[in-house]
Amino acid sequence: MAEDLSGRTALVTGASRGLGRAVAAGLASAGATVVGMARDASALAEACDAFGGRALAHDLADVDGIAARVDGLEVDVLVNAAAVMSSPRSKTLDASLAEWRDVRAVDLDAPFALLSALVPGMARRRWGRVINLSACLGRMSGPGTAGGLAPYRVAKAGLNALTRNLAHELALGRRGVLVDATCPGHCRTDMGGPDAPRSIDQGADTAIWLACRASTPSDPAPTGRLWEDRTEVPW
Repeated sequence: MAEDLSGRTALVTGASRGLGRAVAAGLASAGATVVGMARDASALAEACDAFGGRALAHDLADVDGIAARVDGLEVDVLVNAAAVMSSPRSKTLDASLAEWRDVRAVDLDAPFALLSALVPGMARRRWGRVINLSACLGRMSGPGTAGGLAPYRVAKAGLNALTRNLAHELALGRRGVLVDATCPGHCRTDMGGPDAPRSIDQGADTAIWLACRASTPSDPAPTGRLWEDRTEVPW
């Protein structure tokens, strides 16, 4: 069953374009009041105007500033969609420490900072949804250990581990908060390129579905899992 998100507030990172924008628009269509967060203030404002949301511009690479930027917000749905890719030649022994830190800041540290700031309120209110947009390249059972793109692969594997760990700490939905990750697949975004096999809407669908799933603390929906096309896949 799907929940009506009317009266709920959702924060979506990377909402200025691509998957983040599509997820934000989908949550707005489901009734949520959407707060979009991204670095590009003008692109974010244009996107938020299109789906009727509020723009909260912030460079997620500024991890230390995240808590202050979201201070005072009561968020029911958090979607960590923003990400940066490492250079194609960034194998583990070739990647610079600066590149490693830059990718980790946006892809892993920023989601952690947002979780730390916003999820305690969800747990107090006994309702929340956290959706982390991962990647097939972060799956330990898939191509995630095949080498190359090391900063990105490892950051996404870390995001998967963070998802599972937090879900268990929140008693797998029995405290009212569902925490899940989704692999959107190779989509036609700025990162994926125009020849990718999947559309942006296809990539965003599972995140929207996860946010709208009905669940109660006494009968929680399956959570702490990795999803692709609304189906659980191995980590």
